[in-house]
Amino acid sequence: MATAQKINPLKSIGKVFLPNANLSSGAFQILILFQVALALLLWFNSPSKVIPRPGEVYEAWGNLWHNMGLGQELLNSIGTNVKALTISTGICLVLSYLTVMPFFRPIVQLLSKGRFLSMVGFTFVFTMMIGGGAELKLSLLVFGMTVFFLTSMAAVVAEIPKEQMDYARTLRMNEWKVVWEVVILGTFDKALEVMRQNAAIGWMMLTLVEGSQRSLGGVGALLLNEQKHLKMPEVFAIQITILVLGLCQDFILGLLRKFLCPYASLSLERK
Repeated sequence: MATAQKINPLKSIGKVFLPNANLSSGAFQILILFQVALALLLWFNSPSKVIPRPGEVYEAWGNLWHNMGLGQELLNSIGTNVKALTISTGICLVLSYLTVMPFFRPIVQLLSKGRFLSMVGFTFVFTMMIGGGAELKLSLLVFGMTVFFLTSMAAVVAEIPKEQMDYARTLRMNEWKVVWEVVILGTFDKALEVMRQNAAIGWMMLTLVEGSQRSLGGVGALLLNEQKHLKMPEVFAIQITILVLGLCQDFILGLLRKFLCPYASLSLERK
């Protein structure tokens, strides 16, 4: 019986500069390790005095964790982020699916234009409407995530091919059944991918949102306090911590999409 021939990763790595080339998993891992090692080498040998060395960042992280309550602040921020992501996802999915009815299309288009608005000018408006405290922090984060999520998800619904809709009609489905099968179930994998992409916006907005309510704490407020005193090792330590958390969040959402929608990548050239 013929056995599958193993691909030498070192031979496959030679394709890294070829357009549309597919690397083996081993070659791709080697490429990642090489680029990470190169980034660390550049960091260790950075001539800039503004960028702290890895040892300084590590010491600063230990100080933040043991003496500044970084762990508690992270839990605070993660809780706020998860709540905002859950609320914004629910709002955006409902509004996006409602665009199957012409009445809601102008409303969704208008709301999606909110992504051009500055959050700074709306902080006072939200304060007058909602008040301060955790509700204000959560509402600002939900608004910032919703306008971007809604833009992407409404585009997914609008770009459903007409052939898919017509095929469902030929199966004698009524229009509401077509909406369920084609619009909602048919775009579920894309909805998860849009949620995954827009989940990162919450971490980007964290400093602004938590900075408006510093008394409530959070890693964003801690970051602003350290930056105010020009403690760059501490700033880099917090930023790297946020980056690691964001990557973990992205990885978990990616696994969720693969588990719930294993068919989503079957037709892709690069899986």
